[in-house]
Amino acid sequence: MANAVLAFKDYNVIKGIWGSPWAGTKYFELFFRNPAFVTLIKNTLYISLYQLAVGFPIPILLALALNEVRSMRFKRTVQLFTYAPFFISTVVMVSIIMLFLAPRLGIMNTILGVFGMDAVNFLGDARWFRSVYVFSDIWQTAGYSAIIYLAALAGVDPSLYEAAKVDGASRLQKIMNVDLPGLMPAAVIILILSVGNIMAIGFEKMYLLQNPLNLSTSEIISTYVYKIGLLNANYSFATAVGLFNSVINLVLLIIVNALAKRASSTSLW
Repeated sequence: MANAVLAFKDYNVIKGIWGSPWAGTKYFELFFRNPAFVTLIKNTLYISLYQLAVGFPIPILLALALNEVRSMRFKRTVQLFTYAPFFISTVVMVSIIMLFLAPRLGIMNTILGVFGMDAVNFLGDARWFRSVYVFSDIWQTAGYSAIIYLAALAGVDPSLYEAAKVDGASRLQKIMNVDLPGLMPAAVIILILSVGNIMAIGFEKMYLLQNPLNLSTSEIISTYVYKIGLLNANYSFATAVGLFNSVINLVLLIIVNALAKRASSTSLW
């Protein structure tokens, strides 16, 4: 953590981090004045908020649905198929996405052709990139994320279900009045942590899905730092942008945690 001082120095490999000359806020100013700054922030926030809005409720819905399944064989089969994508490496996952969405021979465009629709270059059209990234991420992580909510449901007092049954509650009423309150503490914690990472989109998958055609919506802070800061060996600049990202995430984490503490009894501290 102490080496974050690199962001305020003109790093010299020979002199090292602490021996390099002081640069002050030079690299922060370079980043803020960069013509791409607004685009980078906009793309990063747009994808993060899109991912949070769509991806956050899906594991909850999946956990609630699995909790209602009475056939253990069917339940385990669904769990297997929803959990498995999480263990696929990012490189393999990106390869699958590219094959699936290929303009000519991809399964998606083959299905569109059956219905008489024109082929779509999903990864070559900047308008489609965000949706491809978000929904492929949901496919990969939703099943694994649902484990937390299933664990929370397993901890709900069985007497509450018995009381709901005696009172004549329907399945939907049981979900609304027993399951959801039981999930709420875990959901609030995960929401706080998700908002605290809103500026930290994964680099690897984003970089692998990038191409010159979708760069207007796929270029985010982490990919920009890699290209400008690390490939050009400008480590001070890369550290400055990373530190800026971390500070923004910390501020968001504190704010959301305070709001969650006011709205409910659940918070990180």
